[in-house]
Amino acid sequence: MRTSIEVADIFRVAGPTYRKAHGGHLSLAQFKVMSAVEHCRTAALGGHVEACEDCGEWRIAYNSCRNRHCPKCQGAAARTWLAEREADLLPVGYFHVVFTLPAEIAAIAFYNKALVYDLLFKAASETMLTIAADPKHLGARIGMTAVLHTWGSAMTHHPHVHMIVPSGGISLDGSRWISSRPAFLLPVRVLGKLFRRLFLTRLLQLHDAGRLAFFGSAAHLTDRRAFVRYLSPVRKKRWVVYAKPPFAGPEAVLAYLSRYTHRVAISNSRLISFDETGVIFRYKDYRRDGRDRQQIMTLATVEFIRRFLLHVLPRGFHRIRRYGLLAGSSRKISIARARELLNAVPPPADDATDEPNDIRPPCPCCGGRMIVVKVFERWRQPRGPPDKATTNRESAS
Repeated sequence: MRTSIEVADIFRVAGPTYRKAHGGHLSLAQFKVMSAVEHCRTAALGGHVEACEDCGEWRIAYNSCRNRHCPKCQGAAARTWLAEREADLLPVGYFHVVFTLPAEIAAIAFYNKALVYDLLFKAASETMLTIAADPKHLGARIGMTAVLHTWGSAMTHHPHVHMIVPSGGISLDGSRWISSRPAFLLPVRVLGKLFRRLFLTRLLQLHDAGRLAFFGSAAHLTDRRAFVRYLSPVRKKRWVVYAKPPFAGPEAVLAYLSRYTHRVAISNSRLISFDETGVIFRYKDYRRDGRDRQQIMTLATVEFIRRFLLHVLPRGFHRIRRYGLLAGSSRKISIARARELLNAVPPPADDATDEPNDIRPPCPCCGGRMIVVKVFERWRQPRGPPDKATTNRESAS
């Protein structure tokens, strides 16, 4: 069911004025996201006419923009991705680990998204793999799926990586499966210290190579001594690494991933209203507990759009990555070996001859199967409903 207000509605009403006033500060990627969200599932992208095989009821279905930042397009993308990942699940518990950048580093990431987000992935994954391989801790090769989120609940800039990690790994000699302790994977303080050291060392290397850019009030950080002074307090600060208890089982992992992998800065379901006073939406205040955690915020429309566009990723940037046992071309071999060591039965092979699932909703009138009877191009509208004779001829062919 369509919510009363969507991000697309806000963009259609306020987008032209926003682009005119702030176009000089928007990237090409941000322009494209605004256009895609505005036109998603409208005549601008074309579509097709569906008709019921039984009663002849018809409806128009417009094409989706398929932009990864569009709130309406992520459900189908998440289902497809999850179906592909289901075969990788092992019959063990899974932990949820979060690596978060301090506010001072998030400010640097604001001007250098591709470089700093990539460094966040690399430092966090190397931290996990290094500590897990240490015989003092787990002494095993582990695997993980990492997902980048760049927002807080109020759409502020808050870069962090969520990791889903099996509760154990393959021993370094490959001879056995080593399980972690119940409700404990790796010490978060040790993870935080190594993460901080790896990240800051490589961030300074990027600065020395002249690859970081700074503007406005941060322009003075182009000087190395100023940059080192800026990082000095951050080196003494505790970097937050958070580990939740393991999930109940593989099904719970899939349910969690379906909510996180393809999430965008704000979903349409959180929007309450939009008018000349601004945008009202729900958010979570994590400093509060219980019912008080759910709060309502009002933002000026310009500020709402600005915050949404903060989280447009650089072109080609991969926000879902896999490491260790789940990485690259060796993934299938590693998973097969893990299953062998766990005495687990492999999942049944997919039958390539099966017909693809029909994802079209059934007929709203009689529940029958809907078929495509006419396709129309961009910016075109079908003139009228097809007659039943046309529908029967199309279905027969």
